[in-house]
This record gives sequence, C-alpha cells and structure tokens, in this order.
Amino acid sequence: MTEATENIKSDDELQEMIAETESGARNPTGAFPKKVLFFIPLIWTLFQLWYASPLPFLFNFFVLNDTEARAIHLAFAIFLSFTAFPTFKKSPKTYIPVQDWLLGLLGAFCSAYLYIFYTSLSDRPGMPNQMDLIVGVVGLILLLEATRRALGPPLMVVAAVFILYTFGGQFMPDVIAHKGASLSKGMSHYWLGTEGVFGVALGVSNGMVFMFVLFGALLEAAGAGNYFIRTSFAALGHLKGGPAKAAVVSSGLTGLVSGSSIANVVTTGTFTIPLMKKVGFSAEKAGAIEVACSTNGQLMPPVMGAAAFLMVEYVGITYIEVIKHAFLPAIISYIALVYIVHLEACKMGLEGMEKTIIRTAKQRLLSFVFSILFMIIVGGVTYYGLGWIKDVAGGATIYIVSVLLAAAYLFLLWYACKVPELEVSHEIKELPHLGQTAQAGYYFLLPIVVLMWCLVVERLSPALSAYWSTVLMIFILLTQRPLKGVFRKMNGVDFHFKTGFMDLINGSVAGARNMIGIGVATAAAGIVVGTVTLTGIGLVMTEFVEYISGGNLMLILFFTAIISLILGMGLPTTANYIVVSTLMAPVIVDLAAQNGLVVPLIAVHLFVFYFGILADDTPPVGLAAFAAAGISGGDPIKTGIQGFTYDIRTAVLPFMFIFNTQLLMIGIDHWYHLVLVVAGAVLAMLAFAAGTQGYFLTKCRVWETVGLLLIALILFRPGVVWDEFYPPLTQEPPAQLETWIGDMEPGSSLRLMLKGEKMSGKEFTKTIMLTIGDEATGAERLLGIGIETRLEEGKVLIENVAFSSLAEKAGIDFDQEILNIQVPTKRPPKELMYVPALLLYGFIWWIQARRKKEEETLVA
Repeated sequence: MTEATENIKSDDELQEMIAETESGARNPTGAFPKKVLFFIPLIWTLFQLWYASPLPFLFNFFVLNDTEARAIHLAFAIFLSFTAFPTFKKSPKTYIPVQDWLLGLLGAFCSAYLYIFYTSLSDRPGMPNQMDLIVGVVGLILLLEATRRALGPPLMVVAAVFILYTFGGQFMPDVIAHKGASLSKGMSHYWLGTEGVFGVALGVSNGMVFMFVLFGALLEAAGAGNYFIRTSFAALGHLKGGPAKAAVVSSGLTGLVSGSSIANVVTTGTFTIPLMKKVGFSAEKAGAIEVACSTNGQLMPPVMGAAAFLMVEYVGITYIEVIKHAFLPAIISYIALVYIVHLEACKMGLEGMEKTIIRTAKQRLLSFVFSILFMIIVGGVTYYGLGWIKDVAGGATIYIVSVLLAAAYLFLLWYACKVPELEVSHEIKELPHLGQTAQAGYYFLLPIVVLMWCLVVERLSPALSAYWSTVLMIFILLTQRPLKGVFRKMNGVDFHFKTGFMDLINGSVAGARNMIGIGVATAAAGIVVGTVTLTGIGLVMTEFVEYISGGNLMLILFFTAIISLILGMGLPTTANYIVVSTLMAPVIVDLAAQNGLVVPLIAVHLFVFYFGILADDTPPVGLAAFAAAGISGGDPIKTGIQGFTYDIRTAVLPFMFIFNTQLLMIGIDHWYHLVLVVAGAVLAMLAFAAGTQGYFLTKCRVWETVGLLLIALILFRPGVVWDEFYPPLTQEPPAQLETWIGDMEPGSSLRLMLKGEKMSGKEFTKTIMLTIGDEATGAERLLGIGIETRLEEGKVLIENVAFSSLAEKAGIDFDQEILNIQVPTKRPPKELMYVPALLLYGFIWWIQARRKKEEETLVA
C-alpha cells in the first residue's frame, strides 16, 4: 500500500475536520451535555427565526431593537464556543469540563448584559459604573478566548493587538502614536455601545447571515446538495475530464448558499476527487481542482461567504446592487476554471465517464433548444403572471401566490416520483441519466426562486427574503417524505413525517452550529473597526501606505493584496474582509483619487474580498488544501500550490476591475453594451487561462503565450491602449463650473480635480466624482450636491460644504481649490480595440489548429 493511499482520510475523519473548523469538535458522550449541544443551537435557530419574522410586530411580543438582538445573538455564539470547542486539541472531547461550563455561562451573561440592562445603560451613555467596566473587561477577554477556540489564534491576536494599541497609544512609535484611551472610554466604545463588538458587523451576522446559513443547512438536510452534485455529473461527466468539470459546477452551486470553502471541499470533494483520480488526474491535481472550485464558491452571489451582507452596510448600496456588481467576475472566473480543467484533460489525453444513453447531435440540439425555451416561458409566466396577479388582487396576492406555489410544489414532487430516488452514496459508479436526475429534484429550486423573487421583485430586505425562503424550505422538509410515500404508494421509515421532522431539527441545529465561528468572528472583527473609529488609525494607515508605495497605485494595490492574503491565511473569510476593508479600502480610494483615478468603493471592497478568499488555498496554511489532500491522499502543500496556480485567474480579476469598472457592470448604458462587455470578459479570461496553462489547442510556444496574455489584457482593459491615442477626459477651467453643471444631464457624473492641504501641512491633489441632480439651474445643482464656491485671486475655492451632503461624503472640505473640471471627450468607442485583439486570437487559433493537425498526422 502506498503512502498516499495510507494518508487518505475516512468520511468520519473528514467530517471531524469540518467540525474542528466550523461547528465544534466536541462530541460529549454524557446525556446532559449532548442535549445541551443539541437544544441550545436549536433554541438559537428558533430565536433567529422569530427575530427575522414579522411575528413580533404582529403579536406585539418580544419585540427587540438591533442592539438587544445582537447581544442575545453573541451570547449564544460565545456559550457554544466554550462548550462545543475544546480548549486545546488535546483537551477532552467526550465531555465538557466544569471550567468550560462556567466560562461559557459567564461569557453569555457579559454579552446578554446589554439586553438585560439595556434601559439603565441608555440612561448613562459614556458614563459606565464599576459593574459596567467589569462586565466590559471580562466580556472582551472571554470573547478573545472564544475566538481562539472557534477560529484559532490569528484573529484573537489581531484583535488583542488593536486593543493594546488603543490603550497604549502614547507608548507607540511616533508615526502611529496617539494620546491613548482611558478604561472608561475604551469599554464604552468596545462593549457598552454599538461602535465596537456590537457594531455593524455583528448586526449583519445577526440580521442577515444567520438566515442564509440556516437556509443553506436546510437545503442540505433536504437533499439538495446531493441533487446539485449528481445533476452536475449527469450533465458534464461524459466530457473530457468530465468529473473535474462536474466538480466545478457542483461546487459553484453549493457555494451559492455555503459560507465555507472547507465545508464545500468536503461536501463535494468526497464525490468528485475519487472520480477525477479514476479518469486520470493525479491526487494533487484532483485535490487542487476541488480547492479552486470550492474557494471560488465564496465569490458567488447571493451569499459570498457572508461578505455580501457586510458590503451592503460598509459600502452603503443595496443588496441587489452588490449582487449585480459581483456577478460577472464570479461567473467568468468559473467559466475559466471549467476551461482550465478542459485544457488539463486535453494535455493528459483524458476522457470522461461513459454515457449510458447515446443521443444523436440532432436530439441533443433539440433537447437544448426546448430546455432554453421552457426556462424562458416559465420565467416569463412567473414574472409577468405574478406581476399581473399583484396588480389585480392587491392585498389578496399573498394568498393566491401561496396556493399557486403549493400547487407547483405538489406537481413537481409528483413529477419527481415518476423517476427513481437519487442515490445518496459518495461513490458514483456510472454516469447518471441527466433527464431523470434533474427531474428528481426540480422542486428544490422553488425556495431559491422565492428567495430571488423576494429580493429582486418585491424588494424585501435580505433577512426577510431569506426568512420566507426558509419557511418554504421548512414546509418542504416536513412534507416531502410523506407526500413521496403517497405518490410512490410506498411505506417505510424513509416516507414518515417523523423522519422529515428530524431532518428539519438536525438541519436547524447544523445551521446554528455553523454560525458559531461567524458570530464570534464578526464580534472580534468589531474590535478592529472600533479601534479605527476610536483612535483615527485609518489616517495613519493612509500616510504609511502612501509612504512605502511612493504614491504608486499599482504598488498600493499589490501591497493590499499581500496583506489580505497574509491575514486570510489565518482568518475566516468574513473576519478577514472586515479587517482589511476597514483598514485598506479607504486608503486605496483616497490614494487612487490622488493619482487621478476615481475608484468606486464597491470595487475596492471586492478587491480585498477576493484576495482574502484566495488565502484558503495559499500554502502553508490553506485549510481547504489540507481538506482536499485528506480526501485525495496527495501532498497538502503541493495541492495548495497547484490550486493557487489554477486561481491565478481569480487573482488577476481584481486588478482588472479596479481599472475597468465595466466588469462590475458600472457605467454600462445599453443592453448591447452589456453583451459586448460580457463577451469580451469571457474571451479575455479564456485567453488568460490558456496563456497561463501554456496550452490552447495544443502546447503553446513562447510567443503564443505572450500573445494570449496580451489579448487578455486588451479585452479586459481596452482603454490601456486606446487612452494613449484618444484621452478619455479633457480639462476645463473651473471658472465656468455653474455653466458646465447646468448643461449636464441629470444623473450624470461631475469630475473635479481638487487641491488641498493635509493636517501635516503637506499639499495633495485628488480627483472626485459627484452625481448631478435634476435641479433647474447650475447654481441650484451645485447647492444640491452640497458645495458653495468663492472666487479669490483668480482661484475657485470651496466656501462651504453642506453637512452630510454628497460633497462631504466625497471628501470635499473648506478652502480646497478646484483646479479643473474633467469632461469626457467625444471619441471612438474603446471597444474598437477588440478588433485587433480578436484578429490576433484568430491567428493564434489558426496556427495552432494547423500544428495540431500535423501532430495528429505524425502520431497516426
């Protein structure tokens, strides 16, 4: 038996790996602690369902404000951190020591203190008494310990360093020194208010993330995870390297509702990795493909590893806008990964799994066309039909739609019973039949349809949308088994209501336990956010990064990417995003503006988010790589390195959308413009994948690799060449500012270059962008964005900035000088650069097609 085979972990070991990193490694044998670790997460889930629902307001009972709900949310998370996670790896896992009970209860009390004494704390803001201070100090210490247990030392160390910085600011080096904070001020900020631990991040965990994690756990409990995997295999398993392509798609589907790359690896990898090895992939490559798929799963809207909800709060845009901006980069990243798998299979001469049913090309084409038409018809009927019902029925719409939804569910479940039940084993011995496999689980798509309908059409909040989807999911879990028994005319345990009820309970418990790490992570990351607001270290970071980068924007971005990777090696995705976006996002925006580049805040937040995710497969810490290696029997370091080479395409994307925000669907005017951008981005990513893999139709020569990378650059950033010949902006004197603004279309963007002075006395210039309103005159529009100007010695200076106006939010301040107005030039569209790029693309394809034919002739 080889060493690699000996290293392969069993299913139980893999599940234990997930437990250690996600939901708690402790599995007590005693009846009482076992019940505690079952019923406390269940009660947590019931609490979150109550809080997310309209029921508290309907019955006017147990109505909580955000701060009270966050306190209870964190109390559950801290208690479970001490009871579900052992103190150290060698600490007892079969029972809960007395000290862990005591620390868990004490930590829960310190967190719930804000709920219990909410009224009295409100009466003395900023003036804590002795008990408040004791609770704050003990609570912070126990939160740090809970974070260490649930997530490991890195986040705990980062949070502790920031606390030390807050209280020891006067002892720090001059470059980062500040006057320091008193214990009273620090505890008021960190623990007794909403600027620190109980701030926005914990609010997002409590208000939105929990419901989506629960929704994903219930989907998994219902069998949807197995359905997604088997449908992916049925659709793609017969292609070259088919199991690997199926791994990409199934991991992407799992990533839609999963907040963990490690859990994604183990869930899908137990199916995909053995099959990839079976068709010829090495252990390291099979593991690396699964790692790349699963880490990229967190890029996929709507959940995005819980970061999507944080972006809503931090960037100040709607959830739908976050999804819109994140969608295209995530999709083209997955398309490129499928293509990389295809190239690997071509290089190794691999084939897919043997098809059980062979269809002609005409049959496949007809099936594809009818499938597309069916989806279009169903989508149109759903969208316009429900819209019509809403117009006609008014307040009765909810009842009519509920009946229609129930009818659709019954029909799809009856339709699913016309084919055999899906296998649930982790081994797929032969290629499943696509039609039958898809038919067996169409009803799983109903909760996802409800989720997207509530978000996109009804414009409900993310939490409420997830709540209604979860309610439908609960209904499905309770009814699918007994209804299948009726439709199939079968009896047995598998078709009992009790079995479905236990699936619901176990899924609810699993969802809550999966939230332990996220709950304490968002609370601990709140310490970092609180430190930034309390000490002003954000301004220091700007000066520091500007100094070490020399003001060069590419160096700033590279420096930020490295910080995100390093932090991400030890921090979970959510915490890493909070920390790095808090520290670095404002720095990039500010320094980019000083370089004359207006970068939307969402682009910067996605930039740091992408690099935080890539840390999951970056050696030496990449936990996802270790999980994949545990399944494949390969070397975890080699698996991580190989996975990172596959993920180079993901690392390049953030740099591209910082400079070309059209990739985030910003600045796209027409549908045909969107088609052009999407097509260009997909072709660019395919060219980049082929160039980095050194293989297109056949093995690339050096000049072909360089050509493919050049094609990718031009298709991603056509302006990089076009702007040299046709400058995108001209500079106009600021004296005619009111005239220019008066002539602009409402909703268009005004770009101004400003000169000002920092607190240090150093001068700076920066470019800002403001959205013009629909006021009648230029003067009124100027006031509408919050600016009053004055003319002094031939210079146009800012006289006044309205409080909380667009101008203030953009960083405009008194006495700054307007240097010029930057006006877009009338020039040919930069997309004309696609033409030479596509010609070069075609030329390389033609050269390689000829060479491949010659190689095949020689082999024959």
